[in-house]
Amino acid sequence: MSANLKYLSLGILVFQTTSLVLTMRYSRTLKEEGPRYLSSTAVVIAELLKILACVLLVYKDSQCNLQTLNRVLHDEILNKPMETLKLAIPSGIYTLQNNLLYVALSNLDAATYQVTYQLKILTTALFSVSMLSKKLGVYQWLSLVILMTGVALVQWPSDSQGTAAKEHSAGSQFVGLIAVLIACFSSGFAGVYFEKILKETKQSVWIRNIQLGFFGSIFGLMGVYIYDGEQVSKNGFFQGYNKLTWIVVVLQALGGLVIAAVIKYADNILKGFATSLSIILSTLISYFWLQDFVPTSVFFFGAVLVIAATFLYGYDPKPAGNPIKA
Repeated sequence: MSANLKYLSLGILVFQTTSLVLTMRYSRTLKEEGPRYLSSTAVVIAELLKILACVLLVYKDSQCNLQTLNRVLHDEILNKPMETLKLAIPSGIYTLQNNLLYVALSNLDAATYQVTYQLKILTTALFSVSMLSKKLGVYQWLSLVILMTGVALVQWPSDSQGTAAKEHSAGSQFVGLIAVLIACFSSGFAGVYFEKILKETKQSVWIRNIQLGFFGSIFGLMGVYIYDGEQVSKNGFFQGYNKLTWIVVVLQALGGLVIAAVIKYADNILKGFATSLSIILSTLISYFWLQDFVPTSVFFFGAVLVIAATFLYGYDPKPAGNPIKA
């Protein structure tokens, strides 16, 4: 049963990661009449949906008893204000990261985004070393060097990519690259900070996600007011929303829950396999369906290095056992 859950969670992760990147990219470049949906409002709705999903999961863990659910939420959230406030920092960073991903996919093709975003492995590793005193092995340090080399090759300019960018990109690739890099740093710091909080307390991951979603929706609404307040007052909060927009919002809301399931049921090797599959699928669909990406030999080599680095980082060589005596 555990093996089935392991592969099921990884299959869902591949689907969620790939479909989110492609639908988000498509929704940000699709030309339609009227105003385009505001990414800041989409981030807020995703946080609210995440809260709802986590409340339902806590309700399930409470034997579907409303009184038990109410007591758990009251005891774990309201009665522990300092523990809840600790989540404000990673929540604000995650909110920034989610907004940056919309910026990145408005300016980068899905394949380049997917490969470049794997730099979060590097930032997560560096923050783990500095904040959690984690020690990295030789294979992990080697994988980080390979990862940086692969991402550098993916970003290497070429004539074919330049032409594709001029024809299909909605904005500057430089803006997209900066957005991805900042998102990688924010993802690394927030992820390690969140891991540290989880290790210091015994609260369930679902309760922690409710707390994250609460602060995330507040920070998100502040962003809506500051950056898009005038447009919201003119055309409404849900301006430009359609079926595709709601698909993007739901996929983004499910992202954190899927990753939590993978951490629970799968290991790093299979997670790396899922990441690699997602990169390959994004590249193929970006080329054949979205037609906003022209692969080159340099990009291909860089993507292979990134995939290899992902596997190598999760590789855990087992010590040789004692020989069996006859």
